[in-house]
Formats: sequence, C-alpha cells, structure tokens
Amino acid sequence: MASIYDVDANMLIEKAAQQLGKMPELKAPEWATFTKTGVHKERPPQRADWWQVRAAAVLRAVCIKGPIGVQKLRTKYGGKANDGHQPEHHYKGSGNVLRKVLQQLEKAGLVKQDNKDGRKGRIVTPKGKSFLDKIATQIQGPKAKKVETPKAEPAKQETEDTKKEAQKEEKQEAKETKKEGIQKAEPAKQESKKESKEQSPVKEEKKEVKEQKPEIKAEAQ
Repeated sequence: MASIYDVDANMLIEKAAQQLGKMPELKAPEWATFTKTGVHKERPPQRADWWQVRAAAVLRAVCIKGPIGVQKLRTKYGGKANDGHQPEHHYKGSGNVLRKVLQQLEKAGLVKQDNKDGRKGRIVTPKGKSFLDKIATQIQGPKAKKVETPKAEPAKQETEDTKKEAQKEEKQEAKETKKEGIQKAEPAKQESKKESKEQSPVKEEKKEVKEQKPEIKAEAQ
C-alpha cells in the first residue's frame, strides 16, 4: 500500500477533500462564506469547498508533523501582507478556522490529542492514517505484477545449433573455393609448360650458333 510520501501533495489533498466532503462531521459553518483565512489575506476564499480542502491539508500536516497544535499550524498557514511602502513581515493565519477544523477531524476519529515527550498536540489516528493511505494508493494505481520470464535454456540451445550450422557452411564454402582455385590453376600451369617447350628450340638454335662461331674463326686462321 502506498503512503502519503509516494504521491503528490496537491493531488492527495484534492482527493481527500472530496472524501471529507461526504462526512457529516466536516461541514463548513455558516460564517465560512465571508470569513478570511488570515489577516494577511485581502479577500475570502473563492472556492466553495475551501473548508474541506483546508481540513485535508491540516490532516496531512498532522500526519507528518504530529503532535502539532494550533499555534504551529497558524504559522504554517500564515503569510506576508501587502503593507504598501512599509516592509513586509509575516502574519499568522486564522486560529479560529484551524481550531474548528481540528475539532471536526477529532469528532470524525481521524485525529486525537496526545502528549508525546512533553509535546502537546494532535496526532493522526490509525483510522486517519489508513484514510490517507487508501487515497494515496488510488492515486498511484495498482502496481504492475512481475511477469515470470521463461528460462532461456532452449534459446541458448537454438543459438548454439545455429552457430554450429553456420560454421559447417563456412567450412564447406572454404573447401569449394579451394577446389575452384585449384581447377583454375591447372590450365594456367599447362599453358606455362607449353610456352616453355616452345621457347626450348630457340635456345637450341642459339647454342648451335655459338658452336659455329669458333669453327669460323679457326678456318680464318
């Protein structure tokens, strides 16, 4: 199962807000239509379901940073105000909105009060943790199952057989080329022998001429 750390925070908050809107404990009060979420804001929120969106964001923050109280959440959801020419500084968010949201989440059984190591605040309950994890798994989708690949032994045998056949074919081709070369070389040898025989009478004539020259010299003396 996926956790809140495996998916995008904005997508998780949007999906969680849709689910929280179906719960009767998390209904927006009447004054939520015209109230601001902090002093630093100039106008109220424009979204109709902003209360559920803020509740989903607070639930995620409690799950990650719990135990956490209203004051730390006010700092988290605060911001800078437009003071004109004056330098900007940070203003805290509305404490009333965050307090009412935490009370509603506690009634729904998603958070509870706790005192852990001297830190007072609210932490997420197992129900709230499973609520967020289910939404995270829906966003992430089902994991692809691992498909077992067949063993590669038959493929290896086929490759070895093909290699052997290719080697045999190469050897046969080499033998055929050698035979063709020998057959082509035999007529050339025969032609060379014939040429040598034809040249032999010419050499004999030259020898006879050389033998006749000393005889001529002897007669002259």
